[in-house]
Amino acid sequence: MSNRTMADRAAEALTTALTPIVEGGSPPGLTWGIDVDGERRVGALGHLDAGHSRSTAADTIYRISSVTKPVTAVAALALVEDGTLALDAPVDDLLPELADRRVLVRPDGPLEETEPARRPITVEDVLSFRLGHGMDFTTMGTPTPLDEAMTEAGLSAGPPAPQQHLPADEWLALLGTFPLRHQPGERWLYNTGAEVLGVLISRATGTSLGSVLADRVLGPLGMRDTGFSVPAEHSERFGACFWPPDPETGFAGVYDPPDGQWASPPAFEGGDAGLVSTVEDLLAFGAMLRDGGGRGGTRVLLPGSVAAMTTNRLTKAQLAANSPSPDGSTGWGLGVGVALTPTPSVVGSYGWDGGLGSAWRNDTARGLSAVLLTNEAWAAPVPTAVIDAFWTVLAESVPVT
Repeated sequence: MSNRTMADRAAEALTTALTPIVEGGSPPGLTWGIDVDGERRVGALGHLDAGHSRSTAADTIYRISSVTKPVTAVAALALVEDGTLALDAPVDDLLPELADRRVLVRPDGPLEETEPARRPITVEDVLSFRLGHGMDFTTMGTPTPLDEAMTEAGLSAGPPAPQQHLPADEWLALLGTFPLRHQPGERWLYNTGAEVLGVLISRATGTSLGSVLADRVLGPLGMRDTGFSVPAEHSERFGACFWPPDPETGFAGVYDPPDGQWASPPAFEGGDAGLVSTVEDLLAFGAMLRDGGGRGGTRVLLPGSVAAMTTNRLTKAQLAANSPSPDGSTGWGLGVGVALTPTPSVVGSYGWDGGLGSAWRNDTARGLSAVLLTNEAWAAPVPTAVIDAFWTVLAESVPVT
């Protein structure tokens, strides 16, 4: 079977499986894309608006939320390659707000009970989300004194809202007033590492994160529609992001309107969840990593950097304490989730999802890069029905080679 036939069959199966889900209204619209060893197929279903007056398309722009994290990580690793950053280097000089840290004696204990950090935070700690700051999935719903204090100060975790975020220097200064939840290198904690990474990149280069992304990742790969806001001339390709329908009323509220948080450049360019993008752009990004850091004569990373990025860094004890996935099947590399025990029945060697309805995975055994972008946020930290269906169809349609 040729790659083209395989891609065609997968595309047909995806259309068949996803159409009734979108016709049911959850999500209102989506765009998907697959690249099987260079053979690319893209499809779009549903609508951008509640009134069904604007259809989705191959070039529809979506909020990709946490799929931003791997893009930011690639930029950081490009800076490691050229010597601007070093994985084992402390961040103290560039981020003095995080130097000489105090650490809670107990992560759920009072803020007054601290001890000195045993060592500085390193660049690798930031990329691997083991810097000591971040979300602990095991305590969500039962806030600790640190959680409560940070929320009161305006540092609470939640869906991305870039216009409401403090500017980078103010945010980091405020973060630096709080003790670490865990010792540097000790435990995987979600999200904050990617925010810090964006600031680190900006300070290391003396320019904005957006400029570094454009120079080192987006420009070389031709990712023309990826950025921290949607230009006015492209607003017709951008719609609302909806909450899931209410189980009782069926009403899907709007999380963010088209003229909302991403309609203008943000106060904070979030390396964690700030980007908008298209399926075609993310397929170019995914194919670059799948092919060892280069694509179409353009090299973004060396193969060794891709291997380092996509290799799990977490110990068994760290995975047992707080795993990146609810079922414990996913570890963490440098800015990306990594499958711990790849199996032919599940698609994905590495990748990540975004809580505003995005999903991306590469599967090296299948020669596959796949992207699903929807305009509906998740209601819980587990994939929605449409995302589950997407990966199930691809597992059945694109065999391991």
